[in-house]
Amino acid sequence: MSPRPKIGLDLFTILDTAGEIADQQGVQEVTLAQLAKRLGIRPPSLYNHFDGLPGLRRKLAIHGLDRLYKGMSEATIRVSGTDAVLAMSHAYVSFAREHPGIYEATLLAPDPEDEDVQQAGARIVDLTVRVLQAFHLEGDRALHAVRGLRSILHGFAVLEQKGGFRMSLDLDESLTFVIRAFLTGIGDNP
Repeated sequence: MSPRPKIGLDLFTILDTAGEIADQQGVQEVTLAQLAKRLGIRPPSLYNHFDGLPGLRRKLAIHGLDRLYKGMSEATIRVSGTDAVLAMSHAYVSFAREHPGIYEATLLAPDPEDEDVQQAGARIVDLTVRVLQAFHLEGDRALHAVRGLRSILHGFAVLEQKGGFRMSLDLDESLTFVIRAFLTGIGDNP
């Protein structure tokens, strides 16, 4: 019989703590030893919640995708069309700004074929398809647009994180400009 986890220590608390480490020190610094130390427990206690470091990274990726979805979804409440796409896009980039380690974890899922990881990512795709419906995109065109928007948002977020935007222009204005140009482009492509 395995030992009981520390009272009050649930998976959500563990993942939030792992996320803090990732955001402060980088996702590669999220180790069982580091996490256990931060939680004030022994590393074997973590095996009550997942199978080793790969299990932790998998759960952190899903946790991050769920948090990203929540932020994007909440941003689109009571707005539609261009305003919804802009709100969702700014929420995406804000998440990457505020949680750089967790954001990186969403990209490093150990097994991209993992059903739970796929399901968490699919929620974001479905949300984006719904938001883009105002632009009358269907089938493959809608999915191409989702890929394009994700590429813009990811590229923008990573370039910003790496210090690629050193000019004195407001970053949020730049993001808005780029998203508006993208929306204009998908409106003109039959």
